[in-house]
Amino acid sequence: MLVNPTRGFHWSDAETRALLNIWGEHDVQTALDGNFRNSHVYRDVAARLGDMGYDRTPDQCRVRVKSLKRQYYQAKKASKRNGQYHKTFKFYEEMERILSSRSAATLESQDADGVAVEGDETMDGTEEDGDSIDQPQDSDMDGAGECSNADYPVKVEYPSYPIPVTVGSSNVPVKQSGIQNTSMASPSAGKTRRYKKRFTNLSLEKLMEKFLEQSLEAEEGFYRLEEQRLRAEDVRRETEHTRELHMLQMLGQMLAGLATPAPSPTPQPARNSQMTPSAASFFGTHSRQASQAEYANHGQQRAAPVIERSFTLGRAASGNMDNVLPLVKNTIPPLTSKKHKGQDGRIGVIGGCQEYTGAPYFAAISALKVGADLSHVFCTKDAASVIKSYSPELIVHPVLDSPNAVEEMEKWLPRLHSLVVGPGLGREDVLLKNAKAIIEKSKSRGIPVVIDADGLWLVAKEPSVIQGYQKGILTPNVMEFRRLYEAMVSNVSRIPVRAHHESLDSNDPRGCAQQLSIAMGNVTLLLKGEEDIITDGNMVLTCNQEGSGRRCGGQGDLLSGALGIFSHWAFSSSAEATKGMNPALLAAFGAASLTRQCNRQAFHKHGRSTITSDMIQEICIAFKKLFES
Repeated sequence: MLVNPTRGFHWSDAETRALLNIWGEHDVQTALDGNFRNSHVYRDVAARLGDMGYDRTPDQCRVRVKSLKRQYYQAKKASKRNGQYHKTFKFYEEMERILSSRSAATLESQDADGVAVEGDETMDGTEEDGDSIDQPQDSDMDGAGECSNADYPVKVEYPSYPIPVTVGSSNVPVKQSGIQNTSMASPSAGKTRRYKKRFTNLSLEKLMEKFLEQSLEAEEGFYRLEEQRLRAEDVRRETEHTRELHMLQMLGQMLAGLATPAPSPTPQPARNSQMTPSAASFFGTHSRQASQAEYANHGQQRAAPVIERSFTLGRAASGNMDNVLPLVKNTIPPLTSKKHKGQDGRIGVIGGCQEYTGAPYFAAISALKVGADLSHVFCTKDAASVIKSYSPELIVHPVLDSPNAVEEMEKWLPRLHSLVVGPGLGREDVLLKNAKAIIEKSKSRGIPVVIDADGLWLVAKEPSVIQGYQKGILTPNVMEFRRLYEAMVSNVSRIPVRAHHESLDSNDPRGCAQQLSIAMGNVTLLLKGEEDIITDGNMVLTCNQEGSGRRCGGQGDLLSGALGIFSHWAFSSSAEATKGMNPALLAAFGAASLTRQCNRQAFHKHGRSTITSDMIQEICIAFKKLFES
């Protein structure tokens, strides 16, 4: 328990006025102004009071002056609203006389510091060894500074301790102020001290969340950079591989030129040194019509001699034919700024029904990716909106099942360069009938026609729809080939097919393909399998470009779409560019090579997960590697 000897003593009016007279003297005010060490001043004031017969300590004098100043400023501030308020303070005139004599600069600086207004008068500076300037007035003293309990000369108080008050998220010790009990409360007495605003720190959860977000962003950036690095590595590896293959090919050509060729054996004549009718037609001794007539006279069909052409990127091809791939390159039109839209190819796809919407999309988008300018899809009304949603690049016509479907599609034939019939066509009689009519219209205009999938079902039922049309190309798989062979050759036993997914495993699959082509009137045939066999009845090409073991649905649609644009380029090329070779063979060979290369590249990236969409994404790189390198 602490005893404060400066409080609780009664000051009479005479004693107070004596204090004010001494405190208001010029030398005392001069000593107090701007002096923060003022204990010696109040010791002098107490000594002068002692000379006048009043025994007071310096601290009692200082506290009494502070109390009078506080009451004066409260009365002065209140008198601005009520002119009679200052009459309640009996020493107002004495305080007014003393304080008004001070310089205006001193008073302004005091008001700016908020001393008088807030009741914390520090006009005399900061006292040393004294109480705080905001020490509250005693509760037992009235407005005139007189003690109501004169029987108790000394008041015992407990010291004030700082009480922790939560400000924001931090605990700041704030000293609790006392309650002032004055007769006339100042308007500013109820104001609380304003503390400086502090911004709270982020919570641990927020910090962890922010840290995780930054970690994810950094991880995604790392994956992007790693993916770019892997792509650059693949491009570098492929470039080195292509360069090595080119060097090996040049070396092989040099060695072949140095070697002495062995004389080829003389072909043994068949049947008493006479060629078969098909062989005679191939080597030029008889015309094609004569050979077919002799086939009819003999009552049997014999396979014509086969010139086998094997092709693998970077490996020398067998046989004495020129390389086929450069001829395919010759048919590809160059890209120039002088061309207009549609000049490099406008392709039409006949197919697409309610059950099958992906096949016509794959065929049409593949044609665009290979280099066509426009792709049209003629489908049923139910499939149109679905196919449109796949890509905005396609022009979709929902007319295939309409009553006037043939007339609607015939209007577009003059604008098309080639036609792909069959992807997603379905086997409804109405759709097959309309497709047949469109094929007939296209034949009359000389438009190349590629038939695949359900279009081959139509050909097996009605072979005359395409038979003998030299710009027609059929792309059957093993089962579709078996169906066509049964319809045209009627010798199914010669086609050894063990299962639907297996390729032809025969000593003479090329001969079977050539027989079917001849029976179809020398229509170009592309038999898909482990090796793609391409024949027009006179010549057989084998494309064994490296692919993969993955056979996903839609791969044949990619082939038919690419073949559609290749056929337009090939038939539009000059005889000098094709070296006199059948343009349909070149188109089929180019499309087969491109499809196999896309399959290989996609499988290298995706493995067993490879789908047709992955292969379509590889068309650009595969095309550059095969035809632009």
